[in-house]
Amino acid sequence: MRAFSVRATVVLVAGVMGLYGVASAAAASHGADPRLLGGASAMCLAHAPALLALVAGWRRIPTAAIAALLLAFGTAGFAADLTLRHMTGHGLFPMAAPIFGLTMMAGWLAIALGAFRLGDDA
Repeated sequence: MRAFSVRATVVLVAGVMGLYGVASAAAASHGADPRLLGGASAMCLAHAPALLALVAGWRRIPTAAIAALLLAFGTAGFAADLTLRHMTGHGLFPMAAPIFGLTMMAGWLAIALGAFRLGDDA
């Protein structure tokens, strides 16, 4: 049963993150204070290729699905918080950036833990 494809969704999110990463970098270069948009851009441009790599290794990396979901959710939330903070002066909710940052870290930890479940032929 395939109601929706998690892998296809991750690829879609990676593409949107890449797009937003470039757009926010351009916007940051033309604004008065580039720190927040620059940070959002950096996170998106760093994690979009990581998501694509996880999709490429989906069947070989046992924790790829959970890692991809954590990275996608964490990065999107983190970038949204920084962008909203840049545009309006306040974020999504108190402690949003640290919470989404920890979510991204959990995604990277999931990737690392996947190494312990890889077979010798991986």
